[in-house]
Amino acid sequence: MMTTEAPRTDGALAGLARFCYRRRRLVFLAWIVGVLAVAFIGFGYGAAPDNDMSGGGSGSAKAQALIEKHFPERQGDTLTLAIKADKGIDDPAARRKIEKVIADLDASPITGPVTSPYQDKNLVTKDRRIARTIIPLTEKDAKKTEVKPLVDTVKQASGDGVSLGLGGERAEKAETPKQSPADGVGVLAAAVILFIAFGSLVAMGLPIVTALMAILGGLALTKLSGYLVPAPDFTVVFAALIGLGVGIDYALFIVTRYKDGLQEGDDPESATVNAITTAGHAVLFAGTTVVIAMLGLVVMGQRLMTGVAIGASATVLVTMIAAVTLLPAFLGFIGHKINSLRLPRRTSRRPVSAGGPAPTRRTPAERWARTVQRRPLVAAVLAGAALLVLAAPALSMRLSLPDASVQPHDRSSYTSYKILSEGFGPGYSAPLIFATEAGSKDELGPAVEAVGATEGIAYVTPPQVSKDGEAATFTAFPKTGFQDEATTHLVHKLRDDVLPKAPAGDKVYIGGPNAAAIDYSQETGSRLPLMIAVVIVLSLVLLIALVRSVTIALQAAVMNLLSIGAAYGVLVAVVQWGWFGSALGFATDMPVTTWVPLVMFPVLFGLSMDYEVFLISRVREEYERTGDTRTAVTRGLARTAKVITAAAAIMIAVFTTSVLGPDVSIKQVGLGMAVAVFIDATIVRMMLVPAVMELCGKANWWMPGRRAPKTTSAAQAGVGERAEV
Repeated sequence: MMTTEAPRTDGALAGLARFCYRRRRLVFLAWIVGVLAVAFIGFGYGAAPDNDMSGGGSGSAKAQALIEKHFPERQGDTLTLAIKADKGIDDPAARRKIEKVIADLDASPITGPVTSPYQDKNLVTKDRRIARTIIPLTEKDAKKTEVKPLVDTVKQASGDGVSLGLGGERAEKAETPKQSPADGVGVLAAAVILFIAFGSLVAMGLPIVTALMAILGGLALTKLSGYLVPAPDFTVVFAALIGLGVGIDYALFIVTRYKDGLQEGDDPESATVNAITTAGHAVLFAGTTVVIAMLGLVVMGQRLMTGVAIGASATVLVTMIAAVTLLPAFLGFIGHKINSLRLPRRTSRRPVSAGGPAPTRRTPAERWARTVQRRPLVAAVLAGAALLVLAAPALSMRLSLPDASVQPHDRSSYTSYKILSEGFGPGYSAPLIFATEAGSKDELGPAVEAVGATEGIAYVTPPQVSKDGEAATFTAFPKTGFQDEATTHLVHKLRDDVLPKAPAGDKVYIGGPNAAAIDYSQETGSRLPLMIAVVIVLSLVLLIALVRSVTIALQAAVMNLLSIGAAYGVLVAVVQWGWFGSALGFATDMPVTTWVPLVMFPVLFGLSMDYEVFLISRVREEYERTGDTRTAVTRGLARTAKVITAAAAIMIAVFTTSVLGPDVSIKQVGLGMAVAVFIDATIVRMMLVPAVMELCGKANWWMPGRRAPKTTSAAQAGVGERAEV
């Protein structure tokens, strides 16, 4: 016989939900005070970002260490003023304009002495139409607000036959707008989706308010975590993107279960406890999976990626805690008013997500599941083939860090890049800086000659010896630009073939921003498989513990890999190949930013596991109720289709709106993750999962040492009660 099993009301989660519901004023006050205090400290006194991607034992890191040790005069940031005059820089009108700009830049309190191109002929092209000059910054970490006036001065002076551009990392950052407006669009889009899904302004507002409060506290902790582990400046934007998506989704799942409980006749407190012990339990598993997946970045051994992992994990952790503590308190205040301020609709029907007997009339999700189950092999092959086709471009993925050449064309930094490339060659913005401990120019001479004679090198500067006489350096400019694949091949050729054959060349290291970006990309590519393996193994252990099935866990891992691979493929096609790139706001074709696939994988794997957890948890409930896999999958899909679709739509909206932002790397992250979530919620969840589970049958529930449950004929016929043997 089978007996109806009531939801647990004596567990830790049930006790927590009951406490937060009954002591809602205390819980709400504690959250307000806590968030405001952490936000004040975090945003007011948080750690400054660290964008130094170098380090480790790479050749560029060794070159940088030598330069920092023996050439202290070269430390500090610089800007480059690029000048182009149609009539030549000696034209009286052009000269007056150019000299005024140089004087204004020289007068700034954050700049050092500026050498005029009229004083040094090496700064001017032979036709005297294009010139350049270096502007040293006296402050090591000049603020955007300090550099922005310099950029504005240069942009405003351009015109009347004279083009001016201010380049350099600080100039790029100074003229890059903040990402926040796009985040606001994401919140608005999420609100619209929630209102359509719930049909109530009150139900719509709960997930958003809960998520925003959690994100505020989480981002403040992200800023503070920088004191323990340094993190780059994109960490806060990335954490906000992830936190907003998962925070709203987690609250959405719990609110949906709460509404179902009220419709089944539960009082508000019982509905809250039931929602937390069911959907809240799944939220904790799902959030833990995301955190563990993010912490997989630690195995990369890169200190900044470790900072990203810890910072983003802190935000996700706070959203999880808010979902099972703050949200029950809100539900205590709302009670039966959850459906207040409703959207006018026709007579409502019993929602597919409610428990109890299945509706007599099948929902679209049930009919779709039955269609897939009638031809499971065909569905699985079609879905798998589609994912493989989408993933194919990922095989040609190239990694690099963005520079001025890939910025929007209205930026001063891009103008500087174009002028310098035209006058001094595209390799001027991609210098290779060689450093060695050789003590004289004569010792370095053979290496200088060998480098200068290498195909692909435009010219080489004379070697310079440090003041202490213990190191020497010289610079070579390639004929190709920073993002050109030929530049990468050139660096490897110099390291592997040219320098080893030159006398003492094995002690010469190649550094500079270009070589550092190449080394960082190579290091990332070599360690990425290890991170993928660690994330998969840890996520599998968690999923097996939740769904109690090795087979389903393995299915989830394979499907997640396919959907992430497809997202990588679409990213390559858009960003690197240029398919629809301009329509999506990418100024030009470019390699994928090195850290983008690195942070995308753990986040997407964790988010995919989220949907797997919510779907399979419901399928598991139905299987324990009926003992029939086909019925369990059909009903599980029907009862979660609406909420998973809404959750996925929110994620897609949040991620897609980041494409509206100004940062090319964040745009890539948003595009890739939006595509992955769309694929996961459609091809994977709606087609591949029911097809594969139909093919596996009873094997879906294989777990070492466990026997399949016995069921009665009534259960096999589909009696819609949760039951136990």
